[in-house]
Amino acid sequence: MTELHDELPRTWKNEVTKHIRSGDVPGAVALVCHRGKTEVHTVGVQSLDDTHPMKRDTIFRIASMSKPIAAAAAMILVDRGKLALDGPVDALLPELANPRVLKQLDGPIDDTVPAHRAITLRDLLTLRMGLGYIMARSDGYPIQNAINEIGALQGFPKPQVWPEPNTWMAQVGTLPLMQQPGEAWMYDIGIDILGVLIARAADQPLPEFLHHELFDPLGMVDTGFFVPDDQRHRLATAYSTAPDDTGLAVHDAPTTSQWASPPPFPAAASGLVSTCDDYLAFCRLLLDKGRYGEARLLSESSVTGMTQNHLSDAQRAANRIFFGQHSGWGFGMSVVVERGPDPIRPGRFGWNGGLGTTAHTDPSENLIGILLTQRLMDSPKPPAIFTDFWKTVYQNIG
Repeated sequence: MTELHDELPRTWKNEVTKHIRSGDVPGAVALVCHRGKTEVHTVGVQSLDDTHPMKRDTIFRIASMSKPIAAAAAMILVDRGKLALDGPVDALLPELANPRVLKQLDGPIDDTVPAHRAITLRDLLTLRMGLGYIMARSDGYPIQNAINEIGALQGFPKPQVWPEPNTWMAQVGTLPLMQQPGEAWMYDIGIDILGVLIARAADQPLPEFLHHELFDPLGMVDTGFFVPDDQRHRLATAYSTAPDDTGLAVHDAPTTSQWASPPPFPAAASGLVSTCDDYLAFCRLLLDKGRYGEARLLSESSVTGMTQNHLSDAQRAANRIFFGQHSGWGFGMSVVVERGPDPIRPGRFGWNGGLGTTAHTDPSENLIGILLTQRLMDSPKPPAIFTDFWKTVYQNIG
């Protein structure tokens, strides 16, 4: 394979710049690490209200890119014998003990049958616990109404809105499951429940555990569940498509940000902020099979479990809006299962964040790609800037 070359007519840097110049996205920080060589491209502005340029250390809300980090934290506890992959979670999550399952997805929430078995840690990591989003028109479903009433699924993260973890878990525990444990992949409440489980197993708040076990050893100094006051000038403004579809509207501004203070509920599925270099350190940990420098933070077997597909063909096919034709799900992230018409290789793993971020690692090429923007995704389907970025990355390395 050849190294990256900026002089190629179509480069990953030029593709990212093209989307900024078109006005689709206010700014971006793109990073490619190929066989140990790292290049970073910054373009555009942190906010449309000023001319403050994007910088390598700009802080982004990484949303669902939090999920792989939560999975790694859980596997640290598995390595230490504090959690068991296939053991019931009832002892630490009594709210989920003796679950009941809806007879019909659109039926009354009290029309249930006993679950065939208990919910396990593996069910949470693989999002097969039986509770999550219904990816269909379902406004009239009683279970969807019940979920909305207690705010169990918030959509795009609003960290200051959620109650504290024990209150939230008590609310979740009042809900029946939508599917039998292990039978269906459902986004994405399982990872938020996982965060509560990690805190209880570690006997410390989730933010403290993540900092002590992952962020501090990896040097992830700007990653956490909020941005301190003296660093908020580095937080990019988040934008969404305007209601009239004519431009962009502010979703979260640094001066009034939901991430301006520690949240009542540290959402493992979506709550973190980070930078490109911080997230690169985490990706390197997985690429190096649990080692970071001289330190081993995860066992090789745990990383293998995280980065292999655990879904059946039927479960993958039922969620093609998330996976396309060729991917599945490991622990907390997607995994490419088979080669498709695009250049992405089997074995590549990672995930996107709904607030406009993406990061994936390809062990076969010793390749890490991270693209951070502040434009919210309009659907689970990756936006053009993501697909163009990855397509040209692979073209540039041969």
